[in-house]
Amino acid sequence: MAALLLASCTSAVVEEEAGQPVDSTVTKGEEVTLPQVEEEIVPSEEAQEVVEEEAVPVLTPMPRGTIDPDIHVDIYQPDMVWAGTTLLADNHIRERPRIIEVNMLGEIIWEYQLPQDVRQYTNPGFDVERLPNNNILLLLPLKGLYEIDRNGNTVWSYLDKQVSHDADRLPNGNTLVVFGGEDEASDAQVKEINPKGEIVWAWYAKDHFDKSPYKDIYDGGWTHANAVSRLSNGNTLISLRNFNFVVEVDSRGSVVRTIGEGIFHKQHDPEILPNGNILVANHIRPQRAIEVNPQTGEIVWQSAGFERDACPIRDADRLPNGNTLITGTTKIVEVTPEGKIVWQLSLKGVLLGEQDLRGVGFYKAERIGLSDLTP
Repeated sequence: MAALLLASCTSAVVEEEAGQPVDSTVTKGEEVTLPQVEEEIVPSEEAQEVVEEEAVPVLTPMPRGTIDPDIHVDIYQPDMVWAGTTLLADNHIRERPRIIEVNMLGEIIWEYQLPQDVRQYTNPGFDVERLPNNNILLLLPLKGLYEIDRNGNTVWSYLDKQVSHDADRLPNGNTLVVFGGEDEASDAQVKEINPKGEIVWAWYAKDHFDKSPYKDIYDGGWTHANAVSRLSNGNTLISLRNFNFVVEVDSRGSVVRTIGEGIFHKQHDPEILPNGNILVANHIRPQRAIEVNPQTGEIVWQSAGFERDACPIRDADRLPNGNTLITGTTKIVEVTPEGKIVWQLSLKGVLLGEQDLRGVGFYKAERIGLSDLTP
């Protein structure tokens, strides 16, 4: 796969108010040599007060980038956001599908345009993910998986027409990928692939759902499976969009439970939260992000509905500060638990037709905390 790097990651110290303080502190002072005594020396209260007064917060500077006239941040409250950069696939110009990383001001600090020969492979589900080594894992639906470094070089690839929507790199180095783009009952909806490109685990929906009322469903595929993730207990969470629920399966492929029946509708990107609840982008109108208690079926939190020209929404991520990052086709918002929008990135002056809303624009976004950025 040819690759072209269009911009590189840059960083610079900005005005102090643009930086976001973190919990750690540093203390000023000269190194001293303590006398060798047998009794414990306890600093006086006055000395402790001096140390506390000299403790100052460590500010992580915001990396700066270049302005794109189509990308605009129109809401930004620095004291209420989870500061960092946002990585996303941007396909609002069909002839220029790309991956961009933007700062909190919407400036592009890194950009990668897809090579000409693969630009048509962006639907359904142009997914990107930052890896621990700072490389990028990208899924080109109906084409394959690629890992690229920040210079645009392909360091790993797996070509397979039966991939779409979502891929995750696992701690063991394998890659978990879903297939729901025009999938048939005979297809594996989930595959785990090792670094050699070998399929080491697969899951087939037909083993459990090739029966009424599921067997005759077809809408962009049989299941239109659109998300997969490996849980901490070793089980696998799979979103079956056309069935309007999520399944948890064990390592043998057996269905442990279904989640969301009667609540979810064409759900996207389910995420199990630390409290055991599940967060999804739900497509009951108006489309919104919802958090559901899977034990009771209760919706315990929901965002405001998205307007029609920002739909479909296909990603919702809970951030470490409790806010939620939600990705629509034409805008990405960060909202507080109370529903207040504290950051919003939008396409400015870009009009997408009704037919374009499903195939272009934004698909998913990932917030990278400032402390996780690689210089």
